[in-house]
Amino acid sequence: MGVCHTGMAGGLSFEASLAQNNQQTFTHHPPRIYLLITKLKRLPPIHALSAFEAVARHGSFSSAAEELHLSQSAVSKQVRTLEEHTRSPVFRRHARGIELTSTGTALLQEIQPALAQLSSGIERIRQRHDANTVNVIATHAVSHYWLFPKVIAFNREHPDITVSIQSDNAITPAVINEYDFGIVFGSGGWPGLDVQPLFAERVYPVCRSDLELPELQTLADLKELPLIELDSSAWDCIDWVDWFAHFNEEYTPRPHSLKFNQVSLSYRAALEGLGVSLGWDFMVAQAISEGRLRRVGEFVYDSGKYDFLVHGIKEPLKPAAQTFKEWLS
Repeated sequence: MGVCHTGMAGGLSFEASLAQNNQQTFTHHPPRIYLLITKLKRLPPIHALSAFEAVARHGSFSSAAEELHLSQSAVSKQVRTLEEHTRSPVFRRHARGIELTSTGTALLQEIQPALAQLSSGIERIRQRHDANTVNVIATHAVSHYWLFPKVIAFNREHPDITVSIQSDNAITPAVINEYDFGIVFGSGGWPGLDVQPLFAERVYPVCRSDLELPELQTLADLKELPLIELDSSAWDCIDWVDWFAHFNEEYTPRPHSLKFNQVSLSYRAALEGLGVSLGWDFMVAQAISEGRLRRVGEFVYDSGKYDFLVHGIKEPLKPAAQTFKEWLS
């Protein structure tokens, strides 16, 4: 069980996603492939979708044509092609300009995120082949609290190499292969991936440095402090119940306790002096060294798991990526 920074996809751990992915990889479904190809043939051309999206966004054919570096008549032709596929007009033209029809509105809501995702994916692929760009995907907490400060330091030493961070809590094995590296939590040993441990999961109580608390001698004393609760119902994540259970101690949250569903919010509440929070070492170590937080007691939950730097083994790392990997180690 790990902190909420772990790569989760619809409640699946990275290991579960990998197992599911492996099952899908070695299962052959020719009829499904045929069905997919048939559906793709029915889609309108990407140029038509792009032209429609640009016109809808600008509210003008001429502005869309300028953005796309096309003539206005070419943009109009692309929109007509789209309307042939939808069998319904997507714009209503009037003296003051144009407006979306109900079909156009529904279509725009569907294709805008899809086009944005496609554009982002193509850019990542382009960057992967850029000799001096290293792409890394990590969860929000790891990106913010651990990776970003290290990228700043790396950039000072290697100003010719650009490290691009993608922050996402839904990290799956398939997603890893779109990047030079991923940072994922678990036990390691994943087939098809090279793994390098970065830091262990160590969890301990923390509070603001100037927060006045009674003297702590035992875990029973800790239970009496104003503990900031963590709602882990939607995440594979350690909460106070899990933390105390590690020490064979039962714990029941107090009614009306301050509670958050994200580790980062619990961390912020501790910084504000609102109580005692669970602190993941990779998140709180810097604040402790700077005197903004302090540990409460000497009890530490070491889960035995790590965050790993991972990458696919099918292709060799480019020199810039190899430099970054060696620097992190």
